[in-house]
Parts: sequence; structure tokens; C-alpha cells
Amino acid sequence: MKKTDIVNFINILKQTYPDATCSLDFKNPFQITVAVMLSAQCTDERVNKTTPALFEKCKTIEDFANIDIKELEEIIHPCGFYKNKAKNIKECAKMVLTKFNGEVPHTMDELLTLPGIGRKSANVILLEAFGIAKGIAVDTHAKRVSNRMGLSLETDPEKIEQDLLKIFPKEYLKDINHLFVWHGRKTCDSRKPLCDTCTVKQFCKYYLKSSK
Repeated sequence: MKKTDIVNFINILKQTYPDATCSLDFKNPFQITVAVMLSAQCTDERVNKTTPALFEKCKTIEDFANIDIKELEEIIHPCGFYKNKAKNIKECAKMVLTKFNGEVPHTMDELLTLPGIGRKSANVILLEAFGIAKGIAVDTHAKRVSNRMGLSLETDPEKIEQDLLKIFPKEYLKDINHLFVWHGRKTCDSRKPLCDTCTVKQFCKYYLKSSK
């Protein structure tokens, strides 16, 4: 994709999805950290139905660290993999309290030391909690869009992220994080992509190949 195409591509997506933002509900950095952990292999919609009761029960990081593991498991059960997630949430809370003075860290390297936090999750936390966009959170939607558009041939999310970082200038990373997720959800569906109504199909290798 040429430099002029890159800017045009992003601007079209911004016009298509003017409301593209993070769809997880949260009010502080640790809440988004917990929400991101719960969203692993679970829909954001389901997470948002689960977190109100959880955040009402656990109002502080100390509350998360001290909550009975069985009670935590029961609350987050709808999000799946609840035993592992509950364990990670409690351990994460304890580490934030003991190692980071009760504040969610602001760097990728530090975030990756937290239980249950991988690179994708860390990218989301940095962007949503602190407005820091140095990477791209490659979830299933971003992966699908990147592969279909021909922006990356890789299947590993971290390798896809590196390919995208070579293509998109830093000033557009915040937009890409949200736009790729929204495009994947609303247009570039996994089973039946809406290619006919897609606003960026002229840039898409999948569409250009299938329309021949």
C-alpha cells in the first residue's frame, strides 16, 4: 500500500466508523486491566454484563487482591475460563500493590510482568488507560482484517503487529487499534464478509481476487 493510499485508507475507515472506540466499560486503569483479562476468548458484550457486579463488589485494587477466590470465580463465571482468570486477577492485583505501589504500570515491559497480561492486552491498557499508542492490539478482528487486506501474511498476532507497525505511521496507531476491530465486527465478518458494502474494498486483496 502506497503512503497516499495509507492515509486515504485510514480516513475512509474513520468516516465509516466515526464512533469507533473501545467497547469495554471501565472507569480506571485497573478496571480496564480486569476487563481485558476477562475478554480473552469472550465477547466484550458478555464482559460488560459481568463487570458491573464485579466492580461494585471490588471497588479498589485491595478488594480484588483480598476477595475470596470462590466468590470471584462465581461472579466471572459467565466469561469462561473463570478459574484461570480469577487466579490471574487476584495475583495481578497483589503484584500491582506490592511491586507498583498500587498503580497500574505505564510501560509495555512492566505490564507484561503482570499475571494474565500478554502483549495484546498490554496494548489495550496502554491506549485506553493512559492514551499511549505505541503498538497495535491484534485480536481476532484485527488479525482477520490484516490477512484479508493483504497487510500481513502472518498468523501469529505479534508478527502481524510488527508488519502493521511498518506500514502505519505512529500518529495513526490509536485510530488503527479501534478501526480494525470495528471493521472486523461490522463489515469484515469471519464467515460472510460484506464486501459489496465495504468502503475500503479497493485496497483489499481478498476482494480484488474474489471479484475477478
